[in-house]
Amino acid sequence: MPIYGVWNLSFWEYVGAALLLTHITIASVTIFLHRHQAHRALTLHPAVSHFFRFWLWLTTGMITREWIAVHRKHHARCETAEDPHSPQIYGIWRLVFGGTWLYRDEAAKKDTLDTYGRGAPNDWVERNVYTPHNVLGILILLALDLVLFGLPGILIYIAQVLWIPFWAAGIINGVGHYLGYRNFETEDASRNIVPIGILIGGEEFHNNHHAYGSSANLANKWWELDIGWVYICALEALGLARVKKVSPRVSFSRASSGIDGDTLRAVVLNRFHVLKLYGRRVLAPVLHGETGDRAGFTHRQVARIRRLMIREDSDAQLRADPHTRQWLETALERNPKLRTVYQFMQQLRTLSGQTTGKNEGDLKRLQAWCADAEASGIRALREFAVQLQAYTTQPA
Repeated sequence: MPIYGVWNLSFWEYVGAALLLTHITIASVTIFLHRHQAHRALTLHPAVSHFFRFWLWLTTGMITREWIAVHRKHHARCETAEDPHSPQIYGIWRLVFGGTWLYRDEAAKKDTLDTYGRGAPNDWVERNVYTPHNVLGILILLALDLVLFGLPGILIYIAQVLWIPFWAAGIINGVGHYLGYRNFETEDASRNIVPIGILIGGEEFHNNHHAYGSSANLANKWWELDIGWVYICALEALGLARVKKVSPRVSFSRASSGIDGDTLRAVVLNRFHVLKLYGRRVLAPVLHGETGDRAGFTHRQVARIRRLMIREDSDAQLRADPHTRQWLETALERNPKLRTVYQFMQQLRTLSGQTTGKNEGDLKRLQAWCADAEASGIRALREFAVQLQAYTTQPA
């Protein structure tokens, strides 16, 4: 076997070729499998869609129906014993180094495919080539790498084959539920890993994704760069894609004399943002001003308690943390102001989580909530209720 293939490259050119090829693969996963197929956040031109499907067959051997079924089940059963890949259940090291085996075990379950795999491609090539001969693709890839790169192609091939099992099954599904920062206190343990993660195509914003699963743009803060979204915008500019859904953008710029239907819809669509604002602008001032120092808690501990209080699964979290639960119960008994703002937060969470934003009765309940908040005598709560009247969702 010749040392070099068709392309006789330098060391760094081989490295660049490997990074380019693996990046095309991760882009195919995040744009085609994840955002297009699993969440229907965008549509793709048939030629682009099939290119991604062919590339994934060639470089990973993954079957589209299996991937979207396993991923949808992860969202539906997140952090439970039925979650196909949760480090909270299986442990972080098993996810990082063995996540691909957990994926394969789940993909082999007929119930998972039947329940969560609806809408996957089912054309002639899928039925006769991609699904029954999924291993053929990665064998062809080996031959191509050897022809193009010679012996260095073996290392490039290994990198291509291991790229998705490590970065997707291990890092995104493992570390993305274990370590990082959170923009939204969702009921799962999802984390954003880093502000910029070109190696994983924007999938590093896992907490953002769990808050707004159907958004084609996974970034949320101005300083977060979702490289997958950049590619989607380029495809859309070329007429090869059409974005259907993005996470709502909100502001307080709307002139309003009271709570109306637009306010209700904005609160419902962006409930995680509303609750986060409530935690920062109402709970935090009360915690620091009324209980933080006298309770003997540090600034960091108070911040942790505030996050626990605004989480979707705060009740379960408090049950799992007896020390925090005991402190909170004592603090609520001693401090009527803290008890009041906590009760208002629970009411707001319930209201925003149990309505579509179109019900007249829900609008009246939100109006009543704001009126009661303004009359509470608590400055931070009153100011929040007044500000909420100007809350509106901006066009994407």
